[in-house]
Amino acid sequence: MDRESIRRRFEDNHIRRVKLGAFDIDATLRGKYISVEKFWSAAESGLGFCDVIFGWDIGDVLYDNVKFTGWHTGYPDAHCRIDLGSYRLVPWEPGTAFFLLDFTDAEGLPLAIAPRQVFQRVLDRAAERGYTAHFSAEYEFFIFRETAQTLRDKHYAALIPLTPGMFGYSVLRASANAELVLEIMEALAAFDVPLEGFHTETGPGVYEAAIAVEPGLAAADRAALFKSTVKEIAGRHNLTPTFMAKWNAALPGSSGHLHQSLSRTGNPDNLFSGDPPDGGMSELMRQYVAGLVTNMPELTAILCPTINSYKRTVPGAWAPVNATWGVDNRTTAVRAIPGRKKSTRVEMRLTGADINPYLAMAASLAAGLDGIERKLELPPPTVNAYSGDAPPLPRTLADATRLFRQSRIAREWLGEQFVDHYASTREWEVRQYEKAVTDWELARYFESV
Repeated sequence: MDRESIRRRFEDNHIRRVKLGAFDIDATLRGKYISVEKFWSAAESGLGFCDVIFGWDIGDVLYDNVKFTGWHTGYPDAHCRIDLGSYRLVPWEPGTAFFLLDFTDAEGLPLAIAPRQVFQRVLDRAAERGYTAHFSAEYEFFIFRETAQTLRDKHYAALIPLTPGMFGYSVLRASANAELVLEIMEALAAFDVPLEGFHTETGPGVYEAAIAVEPGLAAADRAALFKSTVKEIAGRHNLTPTFMAKWNAALPGSSGHLHQSLSRTGNPDNLFSGDPPDGGMSELMRQYVAGLVTNMPELTAILCPTINSYKRTVPGAWAPVNATWGVDNRTTAVRAIPGRKKSTRVEMRLTGADINPYLAMAASLAAGLDGIERKLELPPPTVNAYSGDAPPLPRTLADATRLFRQSRIAREWLGEQFVDHYASTREWEVRQYEKAVTDWELARYFESV
């Protein structure tokens, strides 16, 4: 989209302000409002954005172990370009346009540690090989009758869910909250984040949304903006959603499954579709799945990015614990879904709702393409992934990060600078957890030792 097209849209929609945003390492949307006059200047020459957004954690605490920025650099501005093609009208803020930012380094090249640019790097390598990647994210999330203030007042305990009880696929529960449900769905559609489906899941106040499939970077944009949109709309109703992987030990976790397939650039035909004698899976799909299974342990730190991620991946909880695959099998880490020529796809089930979709899609695509390049052979499918001797996945973020820092595929496909920066941020996260005194420890040891 060029500037003249944007200008016409601004006029047609009476745009009075512009919101700019970029997603940090933890997929938190960081941004600002600017005037329309400032926008036109920035659209021409770019603008500066404090690089601290890659120098602090999810709670705005400064890292002490990253090279990119810090007290040693003075936290200068990073240069950004406005992606005019990411234009959206914000339907719940009349007169407001929204754009995503792309970060560049001092030489004007894509910033190696910025998540959107990391995914673009892998997409470019796929394009060099003649492939277009298609992705769709599928999120589960809980909604609570709480605000940011009441959550803190209650210390995140005794929270009131949107609705009580375990009501998966409940038409009644969704209908009882139709005002909220329909507003979320309509806001997402108007914000260019269309859904294929939306329904309640098993648990109090939990919903699942399937975002429409899209090629390339747009799929990750939609997946990232979905979470921000749901949070904004819910907040207007004095509600708070959570995309934690496991907010309550007694309830199911929240997944963030990634559906994916490949086509030839310029040809929409699905390259994963095969003949019935081959189980409906092409040889290319089999190699892609083999790449996912083989490389998954080394990339788990991206696919499961938080301390809490590993509370979800436990036996018997609809989340995988080892590097497995199966045909239409919901116990495995990778679910192959052969079917009609258009719908044949792979579902990455290891990922939870807490993923950074840019990075998780980049890691998945890199792993799959590596399988194709090395012509990896697919092992026999797993029936019950909670039994058997399949390669185990890392059980903690610390273990996953150690594997990731040493990973050949991560360094080759995602970039040396990104691997070092991301691993440092996860090591920081582990240190913050290790020094925390938890409620479990207090209840366990306060009187007993």
